[in-house]
Amino acid sequence: MTNKKPSEERRRAFLANPVKLFPSDISLTYMEAKMSESPLVVGRVVGDVVDYFNPTVKMTVIYINSMKQVYNGRELFPSAVTQKPKVDVHGGDLRSFFTLVMTDPDVPGKEVVSYEIPRPNIGIHRFVFLLFKQKRRQTVTNLPSTRDCFNTRNFAEVNDLGLPVAAVFFNAQRETAARKR
Repeated sequence: MTNKKPSEERRRAFLANPVKLFPSDISLTYMEAKMSESPLVVGRVVGDVVDYFNPTVKMTVIYINSMKQVYNGRELFPSAVTQKPKVDVHGGDLRSFFTLVMTDPDVPGKEVVSYEIPRPNIGIHRFVFLLFKQKRRQTVTNLPSTRDCFNTRNFAEVNDLGLPVAAVFFNAQRETAARKR
C-alpha cells in the first residue's frame, strides 16, 4: 500500500461531508482533526477557556527574572515566575491595540486583572496568556468587579474583543521545599 495524496476532488468531497473519526456523536472533518493536534487543543485551552481560533500574530512571553520563555505545555515552577513577564507581540501594526488576559482555568473563577504570582495548591494548573486584538482603540471598560466566576469567553464578548489572535500556556504545580533549592 502506498501513501498517495488524495486528489483535489476527493479532498473537497471529504471536506464537504464530515465523517466520523471517533466513536462518539462528534463529527470531525479533516481540518478539525488536524487542529486537534494543536498544543492548545491537546492542553484543553481550546475548549475549556476559548473556542478554536486561528492565530494571526505571534506572541512571546518571557519571565526575565528566570530567563524562562513560556511554551505551550512547558512546566515552570512558581519560583521562576514571581515577577510580571515581558510580552512581545509580533505581526501587528502600529495602529493595532491589544488586550492581554492571563487566567488559571484550573481554579474556577480565578482571573488575573493585575499580575499575581501563580500559586497552585493541588495538582497541575494551566496558566494561559490570551491576546485579543481590539476592534478599535479603547480600554477594556467592563472589568469584573470580582475574580470569582470569571469567564474568558464572556469577558471577550462583553468587551467586544472577538476571538484571540494568539495564546500560549504553561503548567505549574506547587513546589516542595526541595524543588526551590
